[in-house]
Amino acid sequence: MRIKNIILALVITTSLTGFAQNKAKTLLNQVSQKVKSYNNISIEFKYVLENTAEKIKQETKGDVIMQGEKYKLNILGVTRLFDGKKLYSISSEDEEVTISTETNDEEGAITPSKMLSFYEDGYTYAMDLEQNINGRKIQLVKLTPIDSKSEIKYILLGVDVQTKHIYNLMQIGKNGTKTTLTVNSFKTNEPLSKSLFTFDANKYKDYYINKL
Repeated sequence: MRIKNIILALVITTSLTGFAQNKAKTLLNQVSQKVKSYNNISIEFKYVLENTAEKIKQETKGDVIMQGEKYKLNILGVTRLFDGKKLYSISSEDEEVTISTETNDEEGAITPSKMLSFYEDGYTYAMDLEQNINGRKIQLVKLTPIDSKSEIKYILLGVDVQTKHIYNLMQIGKNGTKTTLTVNSFKTNEPLSKSLFTFDANKYKDYYINKL
């Protein structure tokens, strides 16, 4: 599940830029520590993909439950279940289950298990705008890929200043595509079924099983 919005560069002097980078890094470290303190996280979100030049705009809602590397994601009519080793993509409409490893996803994609920690490696940081959204202070942090060959131009990560939770994620591609993920509900340490991240083949006996 590899997302984003506005930009204002904080470049005044080298010393101020360095200070901004350190401040951004500190904020992201606080987010990371908060996320890792939870046993599990349940998120409901809105996902928007748009490319003005191509006249494309796709908007949908989804939800995901994460526990460590494991996750269960529902989006666009497909359930993606990752048990820590194998990824099961279940399409009720097509009556098909595709079994693969998470590494079969396109390289660099922000998958659910990486969504709250992907920024820890491979990016430079800078503080961006602070927004007031429905009474919440949302601090934007601009992430720029270190790899110049990356298809990502930059990412804006919105952090709730009070809770240190991620509010939104805006990814700008070099091809002009913008994807935005906005968190509508963020719950933690919910009681989960022990079998939540286990694929039960008996439920899909009539489905076509595609193993990659």
